[in-house]
Amino acid sequence: MVIGEFTQETDLLVIGGGPGGYHAAFRAAENGLQVILVEAMPDLGGVCLHRGCIPSKTYLSMAETMHVAALAKRMGIEFAKPKLEMDAIRDWKSKVVSKLAGGLDTVAKKHKIERIHGTARFDNAKSVSVSGDHASRVKFRRAIIATGSKSIRLRGIQIDSPNVLTSRTALDMTRVPKTLLVIGGGYIGLELGQVYAAFGAKVTVVEMLENIIPGADRDLVRPLARRLDEQFEQVCVETKVTGMKEVKRGIEVAFEGKKLPKTTVFEQVLVSVGRAPNSGDLRLEKAGVETDERGFIKVDDEFKTNNPRVYAIGDVIGNPMLAHKAIHEGNVVGDLVAGKDAVFDPRAIPAVVFTDPEIAWAGLTETEAKAKGLDVVVKKMPLAASGRAVAIGRTEGTTKLIFEKSTQRLIGIGLVGPHAGEMIAEGALALEMGAVAYDLATTIHPHPTLSEMIGEAAHMMVHT
Repeated sequence: MVIGEFTQETDLLVIGGGPGGYHAAFRAAENGLQVILVEAMPDLGGVCLHRGCIPSKTYLSMAETMHVAALAKRMGIEFAKPKLEMDAIRDWKSKVVSKLAGGLDTVAKKHKIERIHGTARFDNAKSVSVSGDHASRVKFRRAIIATGSKSIRLRGIQIDSPNVLTSRTALDMTRVPKTLLVIGGGYIGLELGQVYAAFGAKVTVVEMLENIIPGADRDLVRPLARRLDEQFEQVCVETKVTGMKEVKRGIEVAFEGKKLPKTTVFEQVLVSVGRAPNSGDLRLEKAGVETDERGFIKVDDEFKTNNPRVYAIGDVIGNPMLAHKAIHEGNVVGDLVAGKDAVFDPRAIPAVVFTDPEIAWAGLTETEAKAKGLDVVVKKMPLAASGRAVAIGRTEGTTKLIFEKSTQRLIGIGLVGPHAGEMIAEGALALEMGAVAYDLATTIHPHPTLSEMIGEAAHMMVHT
């Protein structure tokens, strides 16, 4: 024990204040447990609120506004060219984050959750040491690890430079470069790429795989790909970065692959090639908690590690690395540690790519269904058939339903188009309820809306 260190005891220790962690803490406190929550950041919310989901979607909403303003010219309404005030843009983003963080703080106080600002590391199977503002030791009856994930570095390639950005530093938006290279064609890279492109940067994307958004069906990605061809300088698939160095004009990058970028020097480079679990600094071995070869914590169906006192949830246990998955896991574990019956057994975890147009899917993709050898029927309705889509000038999209042929049960849904992320919840609910085509077709959808296309696609299946 060091000078100034004191020991506390608690029913439940939650390590990590992101979406999974704070939901677990809130639910456990609602169930009557004494809860201590340790978070390395000053405020609750984790990467999602402070360095990821919320800041990026705030900037994306600004980019969408600019796109809608440009689209309005075709409707006979012309706006002046947008003028960006970067200080005001950053200030708006900061206010959004602060307001949401303040709300979480209020809820934590309401539930009498004790918060410790610091970094927790296990001493043994029953306690942790916390370094931070005040050194302390916490003994727990149960603990939940919810430490999230971090950006993966390109080992041996990525250099330390203010002009080499991660998804975190890219959201600081200190300036808009004239040219930006995005390494990685996943959802994070493309979302941030579109933000920077809307703000005036010439964006080039390189992806080592043969397609962008590799988890989605190709027909859903095509409308986005067409938009990116217009908005970006280049999208280079089956191409990888082999080196980078700092030069006077920015970062010089070496490539190899099928489609090489037109230039090798970029003012800034954004590395977005995936995320790794934040498990390496926890001293898990002292608690007897095991990880796999990639550092993800191993858990059972009830999120228990091999130490029965310790649970783990969220990004730190593996894919899909989605905030809403972590939230649901947190609620389940918050009940389990209180002795309640709870289970995490979703039929579908929806995924949303908040690009423009948005892509969303839940359940099985068509590619996955065919790989499993399932006999399926796919029904699609183009947004060009939607009165609402035509009225707003956004017909580049599709509603896609995947049914089991023998039963007409919905097993997957995919959407691409404006507000796809808002509409996917209907499909997720239908999957959870085991809905068949008739259920969706006879559900009255309001007219004129984009969601009507779900009913129309289901109607096609009923009358196949």
